[in-house]
Amino acid sequence: MNHNQWVAIAAAIEAILTEIGEDPQREGLRRTPARVADMFAEIFAGYQVVPQDFLNQSVFAAVDNDMIVVKNITFYSMCEHHMLPFYGRVHVAYLPAEKIVGLSQIPRIVEMYARRLQVQERLTAQIAALLTEVLQPRGVGVVVEGAHLCAMMRGVKKEQAQMVTRTMTGLFQTEPAVRAEFLSLVTGAGN
Repeated sequence: MNHNQWVAIAAAIEAILTEIGEDPQREGLRRTPARVADMFAEIFAGYQVVPQDFLNQSVFAAVDNDMIVVKNITFYSMCEHHMLPFYGRVHVAYLPAEKIVGLSQIPRIVEMYARRLQVQERLTAQIAALLTEVLQPRGVGVVVEGAHLCAMMRGVKKEQAQMVTRTMTGLFQTEPAVRAEFLSLVTGAGN
């Protein structure tokens, strides 16, 4: 985020504070517009990331073609409908064809897409699509488990409700045994 964007966000937050009936100049709120602008720069940093910048140096020739699983990747994102947080865990697997990616790159992919205004369904699909594009594997499986503050603190107000989304491509989609193995490794479910 550049300086002009930061200034515009801080001004918008000050206007919102005024419109809801607050005094942005009172002691507890004087620095709030600046703090929110700083926070937005951090939580929406995914818009500034180009995946090829970090992925291109971390793709290697595959040694074998067994399933690779990275599970329990925590994420925090902002719902694009209400701009409230949602958070949870992501589980990712792929079956290499000719390429693999360094372990730390999968959480970076999750982080890049999570640090944007999102819906969980799109987040799930974007992770799978990028891995498919970069690695051209025999299949990708992504499961995202999320808790949404928009459903917890407003609207239906259901604290325990969790959303589970999944995307399966290639052999994860066409081979029930591959899908079942992945799901049992990450969630304990059969399929």
